[in-house]
Amino acid sequence: MCRISDAHQGEPQEFVNTLRRTIHEIEPGRSVFDLQPLQERLEGSFAEDRLRTTLLSLFAITAVSLACLGLYGTLSYFVSLRRREIGLRLALGALRQQIGARFLAQGLRVSVIGCAAGLALAAASVRLLSGMLYGVSAFDPITFTGVVGIVMVVASLATVLPAIRAARTDPMRVLRDE
Repeated sequence: MCRISDAHQGEPQEFVNTLRRTIHEIEPGRSVFDLQPLQERLEGSFAEDRLRTTLLSLFAITAVSLACLGLYGTLSYFVSLRRREIGLRLALGALRQQIGARFLAQGLRVSVIGCAAGLALAAASVRLLSGMLYGVSAFDPITFTGVVGIVMVVASLATVLPAIRAARTDPMRVLRDE
């Protein structure tokens, strides 16, 4: 029995080997299997949760990226449809800053409405997701604020590019094309 306590001070694998020999000496019919250190056992038990979290994070990043691309594409298409109107406004004396600000305001208004709808849906689905959360409350204000902030920053960037393009429209070229 002394050998087990002596091996306790060394590596875990040494302790396992000593334990197996000692049990075999006491009772040869017994077998000892699936022994591993507690740290490895815990890591193995959390592996599935880590995989779920990683996949969920990848899907979330993909969803945000697709939403940003969709927003940019929609706003670019919206600007291209209104090229004639923009050209006429510029020809009649509208300032380029006014044109850019108008498209920026329209794009941000759509983004604010989308964020409000997203927050409402998130608040409604909190009960479903609360079982999957660990260490975070279901109504985590930092997460909600962070996501809305990221979406608004990306929406602003996605709105600024078409707004700048609209403001740089050459009125004579647009009127000639029509």
